[in-house]
Amino acid sequence: MFGSFADAGVSPRLLAALSKQGITEPVQVQAEAIPALLAGHDVVMEAQTGSGKTLAYLIPLVDKLPRGGAGPRALIVTPTRELALQVEKVLRTLAPELRSTVLYGGVGYATQRLALKHGVDVVVGTPGRIIDMLGQGKLSLSRVEYLVLDEADEMLDAGFAPSVEKILGLTYEPQTVLASATMPSWVTRMVEKHTNSPVQVRLESNHADLLEHGLLRVDRDNKLQTLSRLLRRHSGSAIIFGRTKHGVKKLNKHLRDMGHNSVELQGDLSQPVRDRAMESFRNGRSQILVATNVAARGIDVVNVGLVVNFELPDSPQWLTHRVGRTARMGEAGRALTFVTPEDESAWVKLSRLGAPHIREIDTKRLLDEGSWHYQEGRPMQAHPSSAAPRFNRNRGRSSRWRR
Repeated sequence: MFGSFADAGVSPRLLAALSKQGITEPVQVQAEAIPALLAGHDVVMEAQTGSGKTLAYLIPLVDKLPRGGAGPRALIVTPTRELALQVEKVLRTLAPELRSTVLYGGVGYATQRLALKHGVDVVVGTPGRIIDMLGQGKLSLSRVEYLVLDEADEMLDAGFAPSVEKILGLTYEPQTVLASATMPSWVTRMVEKHTNSPVQVRLESNHADLLEHGLLRVDRDNKLQTLSRLLRRHSGSAIIFGRTKHGVKKLNKHLRDMGHNSVELQGDLSQPVRDRAMESFRNGRSQILVATNVAARGIDVVNVGLVVNFELPDSPQWLTHRVGRTARMGEAGRALTFVTPEDESAWVKLSRLGAPHIREIDTKRLLDEGSWHYQEGRPMQAHPSSAAPRFNRNRGRSSRWRR
């Protein structure tokens, strides 16, 4: 592993651009991935959220991409509009001279068509709008030399796979990067299909060491009041996850009616409304973001102190991505997962599929005193297991949250 960007082979021009942003030394995923990518290898990166994967694939892209000529020469595919916009923003800070555009739905075609007509070096986009532009004859992928699937496990899952397979089929043997916080075993077959002897960069996550994750058993009729009381005790920003677009809209309305300064993020909103919600949350005007899983993948918001799974996700991987919105880049964070009696079978299923062990919080003490005090002698998961219980901090102790 290299100790500096210069040692990894990054050009002086890009070193200067990084230095202007105060980025002087690579984090581990960058130190391992960048030399392999600069050498022309395909790379599979599996590393926790907030670990630096975006720069790990953007730095080689900027250093390797030929200037001028017909394009695009690079394509970055993401599952959400927000992540696409975020990645392109980082790219522009590294190389403002590169011609880039973002292709995503929910907005008109005119601006995106115009950018493609004038010529671009890099396209960042979501599968649906990329396919749309291909179908209209506005985009060609025949010259793509560098291809990234960000949040690769979702890109190759059932929902996106047909569109992504079509996109990949329209490129000609590009250097390929797959990046995600989770790479389930079934992804291996897809990796073998779409990459050529890739270098594997897999980092052991230290997320669990920074995250305090508690399970909160609550009656369904008391969920909303419980959430409201928790949010009043929490002094910082928080993300609340629901399962459906309708449920998130309804929950956000209830919270606002109860006096909370919340915004929502879900797929039925227009892109301008989604952009305003994220901007309000990022700059602190709104402390609470109520969201579907659209906010669980790759969205970089600093200083999120609390994540609440108000409703259970469909898989352990989604649980990982949700709670990955806190305890990022060396900062501690907290997460709470609500489980009602009606959720019990779903929680058992998640546990059997590999959901992490989570200790149960004493709900009364949390609500009355603001203290995270674990239930003594209660199981950490919903089904019997021979695995030894594992948790990280405050073993059997009470910890103050907010007085």
